[in-house]
Amino acid sequence: MNQPTPAIVTQSAVRRLPRAALLLFCLAYVIPGFVGREPWKNADITGLGYMLELALGQSSWLSPTLLGQPPEFDALLPYWLGSWAMMAAPAWVAIDFAARIPFVLLLALTLAGTWYGVYYLARTPKAQPVPFAFGGEADPIDYARAMADGGLLALIACLGLAQLSHETTPALAQLAFTTLSFFALAALPHNPATAAVALLAGLTGLTLSGAPAMAALFATGGLAIELADRAAPGRWRSAAIVAAALATALALATLLSLWHWRIGQPGTLREWKPLGRLILWFTWPAWPLAIWTLWRWRRQLGSRHVALPLWFTVVALGTTLATPSSDRSLLLGLPALATLAAFALPTLGRSVAALIDWFTLLFFSGCALVIWVVWIAMQTGVPARPAANVARLAPGFEPSFNALAFLAALAATIAWAWLVRWRTGRHRQVIWKSLVLPAGGAALCWLLLMTLWLPALDFARGYKAMAQSVMRHMDKPGCVEVFGLTRAQISAMRYHGHFKLQSASRSPGCPWLLVAQDLEPALPQALGLAGLHLIATVPRPTDTKENLLLYRRNLAQ
Repeated sequence: MNQPTPAIVTQSAVRRLPRAALLLFCLAYVIPGFVGREPWKNADITGLGYMLELALGQSSWLSPTLLGQPPEFDALLPYWLGSWAMMAAPAWVAIDFAARIPFVLLLALTLAGTWYGVYYLARTPKAQPVPFAFGGEADPIDYARAMADGGLLALIACLGLAQLSHETTPALAQLAFTTLSFFALAALPHNPATAAVALLAGLTGLTLSGAPAMAALFATGGLAIELADRAAPGRWRSAAIVAAALATALALATLLSLWHWRIGQPGTLREWKPLGRLILWFTWPAWPLAIWTLWRWRRQLGSRHVALPLWFTVVALGTTLATPSSDRSLLLGLPALATLAAFALPTLGRSVAALIDWFTLLFFSGCALVIWVVWIAMQTGVPARPAANVARLAPGFEPSFNALAFLAALAATIAWAWLVRWRTGRHRQVIWKSLVLPAGGAALCWLLLMTLWLPALDFARGYKAMAQSVMRHMDKPGCVEVFGLTRAQISAMRYHGHFKLQSASRSPGCPWLLVAQDLEPALPQALGLAGLHLIATVPRPTDTKENLLLYRRNLAQ
């Protein structure tokens, strides 16, 4: 006898999103943030720096370094992908855009893997809706497609996904390969051959992207779920596939010495509060729907469609609480959390769906209005208060008008108005309707930020203005020694200034020296002051804590 299911779904409720509309929606979310912007601090520009070192042949492929400094995370594959793209790109393509191309594909893989993961989980027998006595219940395939649409919308709606998924960092590679592994484990009973290849690629990619422990945990939980699912066809074959992929990932991590313990001690109460706030906003609106799923499907917590995403979510949350890079660890749980959120959709009442709609409508419409008002203030000076705030936060920024960006933002705003009108139509009964406005609002605000506010964000979050300021103070830019600069600052000076950088020493070989201002007191003891002449203090316009000191050396002494 089948276990009871809380999903009561009619055939009319499982109409899927038109494929063309879904693809255009995904493109509108993926492309902004990869095209037309400068590398941002800190992880984005740092990743670009390591890729550039590899592409120029100035670092080992098996141990990337930047002026002798290893990456913060022991990743290899993300830097390889970016550097290979740089080397393959024609000369007329900017190297930072070339490096982003593989990461565009990784984000697309994340979205596709989430859709297919939800699709295969929704096809499992215990995930199916209640059959009606006289027919009319949802067709299993149509139901799975509608649920997959809902899962994809839930992922795009997550507020924490936008920025981190558009950076050239190991975090995006880890997200993509985590999603690929999740899809593979979901698809094993249905398509074992494809799932085996995907699982091997996912676990291997996750290991090479700096997360071998996460790969081991995900696969171990997946293996336990396979062994426990006695109703699944080919259970022992699926378990053998998972075990083989896990063994390959473990062997690879050991061979390349990728095992590094990063688990810290539990934080104090003061540290737990920011983590709680991070989890609440980063995973919104998926987390309340996921909790609802666990409650409504509580009798089937051991079933594949609940147990698998729950395990991936628990691993990501545990890593978030125990490691320093909490936001990037939490990022890996978003596809699984979105899957749990999708399984809440067939069980939502009208009042809950209406509450989600109204909150989303007010929140994202308000955010879009603020973005437009501030942009108008930057262009015209009216209203005066927002214009003054921009001038205070980004001193020296000169606004510019981009017709293409304006038209894209205007089209997105009109599309949002149409979407709101569509959603408020009483005839709409599809189960994914409650996530249309959250996903559309998140995509709208991200696109507005990446069009209307992009020049200001580039100025505030980039290092280009700082590097150009350093160049202006040099009569002959060239070889520069650095002391105390961060990885991000080194990467920025290399990329924007085209300087030949080397670490500072007591035996100088360059006429110029760049020093982080906060390390100025350590300069006499570390290098001595003989022959050094302070030329300028180079500020970073939006952060006085990152000021640099430019010295000129008298090499004749």
